Amino acid sequence: MADWDLKKLRILRTLHELGTVTATAEALHMTPSAVSQQLTGLAKALGVTLLEAHGRRVRPTDAAELVLRHAEAVFAQLERADAELLGYLRGEAGQVRVGAFSTAIPALVVPAVQELRRTHPGLSVVVREAEAEAAYELLAEGSVDLALSLAAHAPTPRDPKFSRVALLADPLDVALPAGHRLAAEPGLRLADLADEPWIFGSSGPWSQITTAACESAGFVPEQAHAAADWSAIWAMVAAGMGVALVPRMAMAGGIGAFGRGGAAPAGRGGEGVALRVLSGDQPRRHVIAAARRGSEEAPGLARVLAALRQAAAAQPPEG
Repeated sequence: MADWDLKKLRILRTLHELGTVTATAEALHMTPSAVSQQLTGLAKALGVTLLEAHGRRVRPTDAAELVLRHAEAVFAQLERADAELLGYLRGEAGQVRVGAFSTAIPALVVPAVQELRRTHPGLSVVVREAEAEAAYELLAEGSVDLALSLAAHAPTPRDPKFSRVALLADPLDVALPAGHRLAAEPGLRLADLADEPWIFGSSGPWSQITTAACESAGFVPEQAHAAADWSAIWAMVAAGMGVALVPRMAMAGGIGAFGRGGAAPAGRGGEGVALRVLSGDQPRRHVIAAARRGSEEAPGLARVLAALRQAAAAQPPEG
């Protein structure tokens, strides 16, 4: 295979454009003898004659014209590679892999991806649903670049492996049956529901969040029914089987399980359900993003984090 030396090919292209060795040498800040030497070396490497005398000048041979046609395609591809690499270095290209828990995907990740498609179409975001423990395992092993989780179920801020970025303090509203005696009660507090039957998961994050919120309000919730799926919880509340805490972000994310036709705004509820903002003691769950320590400074990852912050800021205000 011939030795296609890019530096020498550029010298040949410049000579073809300018017509003389002297002009080529001036343009490339070389001596005329160096230009001639480089072109002689290229001709030897390719095994063809590249230049022929034409009076006091030289001109490319047909073989040189053939070489230059292919060289131009190489130069064009290298320009595209340079542009793509520059885009990568600026965070405008490349791929960022995100692991996120279920309610964070429609509320935060999807809006962030949509914004990035508009502003940085060359940056690809790959999403993988994963709860906290699995997400951090994926992050640690390098299978994802960013993990979204609840702060209560994330590694501590002192963990040297990860950097944490706070995204959102997500308020928890209460879902009551539409005909419940407290459905329209002004100034509803969590403690007002101490004697109610509660619906929450039998284990896992949502069980812990519900029991912790109720205990902070001064009571231990009576678990009447166990469910972790939001559509199941919503259906049981609508049927009058109990009350449940609902994350505002899940509602804003437009999960179809919350009433027919989309999510129900806090304070109104959906079909058969009254969704109420809790006054005074409104509980919250804190959502964070984590990356392998140091990687958060990579331009592409920084752009994804910025888009997630923007999506978090667009969530419905508290109260």
